[in-house]
Amino acid sequence: MYKISNGTITKNILKNNKEEYKLSFEEVKRITDFDFDHAFLTYKKELPEYGYELKKLSLKEKWVWIIKKK
Repeated sequence: MYKISNGTITKNILKNNKEEYKLSFEEVKRITDFDFDHAFLTYKKELPEYGYELKKLSLKEKWVWIIKKK
C-alpha cells in the first residue's frame, strides 16, 4: 500500500511539469519506490492540487495516463 507524506508520490511523478504523462505501473514503481496497486486510486485526489488529473487507467495493460488540467 502507498504511504503518502505531503504529496511525495505526486511530486515525484509530476516533477518535470509536462502536459501529460503516460506511465507504466513499472515506471510508477521506479519513480515512487512503491508497487502499483488499486490503492493508487485513493491518491489520485492529490493530482488536482498540482494541476493534474487522472485521465485513464488500464489495469489490463498496466499503465496510467495523467494530464494537466486546463
